[in-house]
Amino acid sequence: MMVATEKTWFGQPRGLTILFLTNMWEQFSYFGMRALLIYYMTKELLIDQQTSSFIYGSYTALAYFTPIVGGAIADRWLGKRKAVIIGATIMAAGHFMMAFEPMLYVALATIALGNGLFLPTLPSQINDLYGPGDPRRPWAYNVYYVGINIGGFLAPLVCGTLGEVYGWHWGFGAAGIGMFLGLLIYLVGGKYLPPEPSRFASASDEKRPNDFRPYLFLLGIGLAVTVFRGAYEQVGNTVALWADTGVDRLVAGWTVPMTWFQSLNPLLVILMTPLLLAHWQRRAVGGKEHEPIIKMAIGALIVACAYLVLAAATVISGDDRANALWLVAFFAIFTLGELYILPNGLGLFARLAPPRFGATTVAAWYLTIFSGSLAAGLVGTLWSVFERPVFFLILAGIATISAGILYLLSPTAARVIAEHDQAVRPQLLPIDKLSN
Repeated sequence: MMVATEKTWFGQPRGLTILFLTNMWEQFSYFGMRALLIYYMTKELLIDQQTSSFIYGSYTALAYFTPIVGGAIADRWLGKRKAVIIGATIMAAGHFMMAFEPMLYVALATIALGNGLFLPTLPSQINDLYGPGDPRRPWAYNVYYVGINIGGFLAPLVCGTLGEVYGWHWGFGAAGIGMFLGLLIYLVGGKYLPPEPSRFASASDEKRPNDFRPYLFLLGIGLAVTVFRGAYEQVGNTVALWADTGVDRLVAGWTVPMTWFQSLNPLLVILMTPLLLAHWQRRAVGGKEHEPIIKMAIGALIVACAYLVLAAATVISGDDRANALWLVAFFAIFTLGELYILPNGLGLFARLAPPRFGATTVAAWYLTIFSGSLAAGLVGTLWSVFERPVFFLILAGIATISAGILYLLSPTAARVIAEHDQAVRPQLLPIDKLSN
């Protein structure tokens, strides 16, 4: 229940808006730079395609691996706020370095290192905004997820256009400005954020005999999400290839750019999230809302259905190009499934984090992006082995396997969550104190 003395924005703690906007601008900078990177290397620096792809892949993998180290540093030494500020400053510097051609490798490494401090510590502060049992907490991660997608939607339009029309350095500069704006918002809004938790052990932090169960539970979720991402991450890989060669993109004599379809996903996240949260709220009022782990399983099944749509499209179209509406339908179903699984997964990792290790635990969630991206790369090699309908059926099967793993974890989920909440309850401040 929300305490009467709590001051809110949009019905949520004011700190969530600060974290939302900080995250939105960070994602704008990240995806803005990433949208230009491969073209910059091949067209401006004249690096061959294979080397450019290797550099691109190494950078994205490193960007999601460094949070493990950065999260541990934040939890043990820096604290969450200092880690966000230092990480954002380092990333902004890296983005501005991209404006200088000889600094390419140094700039990419700098951004990845800054991301290691920033990425796990920002969302780990969401959980501290809410008291135990606050029904708004699970939905907060869906709200936060919208920020990711607003930034992801705007970045190619702004940074991409500046880079292609006015020069690559203008695009990279815009990405740097976005990161600086995110840092500025975080600094100005610091008074609305939760107090920094103690980084020193106390008697209440002593290990209990069953303390290992939350870790095993999260490990199981991580495995399921790694499998899921093997199918999910094909959107930027084999699905993009099919959009180029298998979809009729001609509209009134004009060919729709294939990259425009990629913007459908973040746009749909922005449009669908308020409707989905309203639906969940109605179910919660009626006592029918699903537990987060069940929502994740439902999400994986919905994504499986999205790939069944593509399998049907390739069968029906045969040797001809498929109507573009098939791809639009795919993204609509795909995005709905994504909203069920990914924000809820992040929320569970943050919620079950042990005291003093919130950033490290959230970093483990981002490690599933690293492992899942590797799995997606292996799955993507099957594109040239199987016929299109069979390949999309394989992706549907992979997502279904992920749903099965999540469903098998569901009987233990409620018990693990209840025991964890009871264990940390004495260490959490009342929600009205957090708003001061």
